[in-house]
Amino acid sequence: MAEPDSWEDVEEGGGGDAQTRSAPPTSSVAAAATVVAKLNADAPAFTFNPSAASFTPFVPAPRPLHVPAPAYVHPLAAAPRPTSAALNAGADLHPAHRPSFVSGASALTVLAGRNSESSHATDADSEPAISSQASEVRDLDVDLKQNAAVEEISSQSKEKAAAPSNGTVEKDEHEESAAHDAESWNKPAQALEEDKDHRQHLNVVFIGHVDAGKSTIGGQILYLSNMVDERTIQKYEREAKEKNRESWYMAYIMDTNEEERAKGKTVEVGRAHFETEKTRFTILDAPGHKNYVPNMISGASQADVGVLVIAARRGEFETGFERGGQTREHAQLAKTLGVSKLLVAVNKMDDPSVQWSKERFDEIEKKIIPFLKACGYNVRKDVQFLPISGLFGHNMKERMPATMCDWWDGPCLFEALDAVELPERSPNGPFRMPLIDKYRDMGTVVMGKIESGSVRRGDTLMIMPNKATVKVVSVYRDNDEVNYARPGENLRIRLSGIEEEDISPGFVISSVRSPIPAVLEFDAQLQILELLDHKAIFTAGYKAVLHIHAVVEECEIMGLLHQIDPKTKKPMRKKILFVKSGAVVVVRIQVNELICVEKFEDFPQLGRFTLRDEGKTVAIGKVVNFPKIASTQN
Repeated sequence: MAEPDSWEDVEEGGGGDAQTRSAPPTSSVAAAATVVAKLNADAPAFTFNPSAASFTPFVPAPRPLHVPAPAYVHPLAAAPRPTSAALNAGADLHPAHRPSFVSGASALTVLAGRNSESSHATDADSEPAISSQASEVRDLDVDLKQNAAVEEISSQSKEKAAAPSNGTVEKDEHEESAAHDAESWNKPAQALEEDKDHRQHLNVVFIGHVDAGKSTIGGQILYLSNMVDERTIQKYEREAKEKNRESWYMAYIMDTNEEERAKGKTVEVGRAHFETEKTRFTILDAPGHKNYVPNMISGASQADVGVLVIAARRGEFETGFERGGQTREHAQLAKTLGVSKLLVAVNKMDDPSVQWSKERFDEIEKKIIPFLKACGYNVRKDVQFLPISGLFGHNMKERMPATMCDWWDGPCLFEALDAVELPERSPNGPFRMPLIDKYRDMGTVVMGKIESGSVRRGDTLMIMPNKATVKVVSVYRDNDEVNYARPGENLRIRLSGIEEEDISPGFVISSVRSPIPAVLEFDAQLQILELLDHKAIFTAGYKAVLHIHAVVEECEIMGLLHQIDPKTKKPMRKKILFVKSGAVVVVRIQVNELICVEKFEDFPQLGRFTLRDEGKTVAIGKVVNFPKIASTQN
């Protein structure tokens, strides 16, 4: 190949012999020597010989043509091997002693020093490497321009630093952009989440006698709201048919436990989510069997709205509503646990013994209304009846056609749920979240419903009664991770600062500044319902099981303070030693372990409870006061 006419030709990638190049201009040599001399003052990593008469570029070893060329590595990025002249001069070429950046002339010098060692390559090795040599020179030209720009920026920075300060700091465009990005990144989580979804959230618990169709209705709701696909339904149909329980396939959506599917009875509280255009719902499928009433209480304590499911089939309604049936107990417990709105879903109206009979529907309504009034419900405002068929989904998502039921012109189940309005919840109150469950998943994860206040990712909270300070790592609503959650939401929260074994159901996450009281004793107003036949007197020393939010704890009545006059609602002056069924009395209750409770007037959901004895609810009550010696609140 022809030799280049000038040094500029080499920079532009011109051809020439691989072993010989013309020397660079004297001005370039002088400039390079000046820059390197300045760099050597701080980091003596390079030496420069201005008497060098020629420049021998680096000639890499030949590579096979079929092997792709490796990514380009800047010569300054690799540790330079010292030449004999450099070693004799005592230069230190270790990478740790290099300057932070190198000028263009210094880059040429280093490259020349490295290439002098590879000048022993044979002529046969030189010819295949000409194209790679030209490519490296072009890349070097780009680096020269970049280093020149770096030098210019550095000089400008030094001028700014040397300029006299007048007490003000001016930000350049890059600093302003970085500040803007940081401000956007640190945007409040509340704004990020509140802009996303403004729909109200309702917790709906399905209660009623065993085999009334609660799980089937819950599964049908998920299917109608497209939360379950057709393929899954077909799978459940096959499983139910193999067990000769063809009508149970919808219940399999909610009853995921094999024991529940085999027996056809819900044991644990099922949990699922669906939504409409107006509202987001959390479904709580409570067990109906009397042996699992404690689980039902746990589910109802989280609910805002109750759906009392009643089987219209001949004989089934009477069995559930008679003395000892779970229809009565569930309705009473729901009111006690704070379920203020109730939908009475008369299910199985498609049964051959009913066939959408208006007479049967009216008969059930007339028998239920007096009992609901006795439980404390305002039947006109808080209770609504509607006929449905949970198995086939009639009158659930859409209203029934007149050809099926010509006497019903009311709403369907979805419309009735959407129309429920709850009082406004304040997100600014002290944070309260009773824990119903916990597990380990990349940390400690707890579950519960926010009763007061709001939570954001990064908040520092306190778990009572063990007074453990924790930090919120992440918040999950339904199946989505969110930055912010409002009161009434059922959440999963991942915490740091506490282990799973240090948490028990019934513990409460609360604000650090305003923790929930943890007590061993409290005063409560009790409504005695129906005592056991062999324990017909309620007096000091009576022992029962206390259910308050997620707490289940044995308790003892320490004393009867006074009885309430049922007519005047005021305390009676007469001192009492015992009461019987139907009485209203203020008592002092003691528990064995610290529990977290609130006064009913401050936080109703954390101040109402039930007393059960031998599997039967014997009293309902509310917390009215804390004896000073019992409270452990800071």
